[in-house]
Amino acid sequence: MQRRDLDNRQLIRLAVAAAAAIVGYFVILPYLPLDWRTPGSPPLYLLGVLGAVLLLGSAGFLVAKRGRREISPTYWFSAHVWAACLGTAAVLVHSVGHFGRPPALMILALMGLAALGIWARLDGARKMAATLGRQTRGFAPPDPALRAALEAVLAAKVAVLARLQPGAEEALFSPTLAHWLRRPLDAVRYTRLAAEEARLIGVRSGLGPSQAFWRPLHMLLALLFVLGVVIHVATVTFFAGYVADGGEVYWWHLTQW
Repeated sequence: MQRRDLDNRQLIRLAVAAAAAIVGYFVILPYLPLDWRTPGSPPLYLLGVLGAVLLLGSAGFLVAKRGRREISPTYWFSAHVWAACLGTAAVLVHSVGHFGRPPALMILALMGLAALGIWARLDGARKMAATLGRQTRGFAPPDPALRAALEAVLAAKVAVLARLQPGAEEALFSPTLAHWLRRPLDAVRYTRLAAEEARLIGVRSGLGPSQAFWRPLHMLLALLFVLGVVIHVATVTFFAGYVADGGEVYWWHLTQW
């Protein structure tokens, strides 16, 4: 199967187009009909729902790429980028520029996610490629204590792997979505053991802070955004009175607590 990837030039074009559309919207915002300038109005409410669905779908890339093995991750990556760009544009339009309220924190998380993602693709990947094979610690014989610790971790991984997927090779195995659903506790154990192995080997040694920590930070911001969406939806739906702060509740809601 031919792999079709979203190359750097296409990524830049897509990001620039999304940014230009957002800037253009805020330029014409004062001249738009009232419904398109009122947070929570029917069209903006639906646009917010669309944006949230697209962005949650983009976050689902983490799950999707660990699903069916026969589907190339490059397709999921392209979907991840497209959904993120369109979802971010929809959410920013939904906000109508009201950045002085708590939901604006989600916008900051989105900006951080976008910046980290673009950096990782344009500059981070190049730095990681240049780093491969230059970590001299990986070629030096380990001291006896480290060797014993590694042997213990590898033996534990093999034991857990025998329950997760009998016959799989420990050096090539990574838990997929099916493993997490069928045997979640063993998947957690295996992931923890793999992290311990990486720590003992010193996977991050020799890497700069940006290379070592961009991905954990990217995932943390994504988690914070997802939590923010859940809180925002719950408050405007069930605690509309609190959100309105004594004003009119004009958006769709279930209760006015």
